[in-house]
Amino acid sequence: MPIRIPDTLPARETLLKEGVAVMRESDAVRQDIRPLQIGLLNLMPNKIRTETQIARLLGASPLQIELTLVRVGGHTPKNTSQEHLISFYQTWEELRERKFDGFIVTGAPVETLPFEEVTYWEELAQIFDWTKTHVHSPLYICWGAMAAAWHFHGLPKYELEAKAFGVFRHRNLDPASPYLSGFSDDFSIPVSRWTEVRRPDVLERPALRLLIDSDATGPCLLEHKESRSLFMFNHVEYDSFSLKEEFDRDRSQGKQIQVPFGYYPEDDPNRQPLNRWRSHAHLLFGNWINQTYQSTPFSLDEIGG
Repeated sequence: MPIRIPDTLPARETLLKEGVAVMRESDAVRQDIRPLQIGLLNLMPNKIRTETQIARLLGASPLQIELTLVRVGGHTPKNTSQEHLISFYQTWEELRERKFDGFIVTGAPVETLPFEEVTYWEELAQIFDWTKTHVHSPLYICWGAMAAAWHFHGLPKYELEAKAFGVFRHRNLDPASPYLSGFSDDFSIPVSRWTEVRRPDVLERPALRLLIDSDATGPCLLEHKESRSLFMFNHVEYDSFSLKEEFDRDRSQGKQIQVPFGYYPEDDPNRQPLNRWRSHAHLLFGNWINQTYQSTPFSLDEIGG
């Protein structure tokens, strides 16, 4: 089944060109199927790019998925037009009575701030608590994962002396996990962050299970089984040129930034980067969707009960 997104969402044209199955809203309403309801709380500055990255992975599922775009109401993005926000986004306050099978919270460019100093932290903390009663399976990404792990489990983050930036080898620590079905023993995942969580802190919290780890950049994916939550600290959703765009942007602004590790052939920024993580990105999202589908109630009203 294809993904259901608004007919005029900019990501739609990109996904169709890539061969991703996208369903028109008018066609979806005629099918006697309850689509999986997935919310995307998009905290990234370039919202259109992030919408496309997430919809690309959700759209590869054989299930019908209805994606709802969500934003915090207490923050006005600088890099996305008001027209786009009004046309395609709802604030969390506007839909807080709804329930979702899955809910994704993205990263945000505020990672070096203490959590409580983020301008929308109070609202975000309310959203985290709301997921306990209104979401069947949450998926937190990068800073969103660090923020949720801190809120729910007191897992601290630490600022790095240099940005963890590049494509790093990771290890599959739990091949029997349904979320890692089909994963290789080791594989590459993009990393782009100024902070980290540390393995000893994770191991001190038995409710958190470490699924993916990296010798170079530390914990990558955690599971909290009771709440069916996943915490992904890296950017498996990135497309081929995301790191290049970040590198070119910082370099053009005169910032001290190293060439992304393991990204360009022979570390030459003049050569086209190779995507070596795409298959595992699809595996992770596909496994998450499958587990959500198998365990979620048929009636959305029963979620959180």
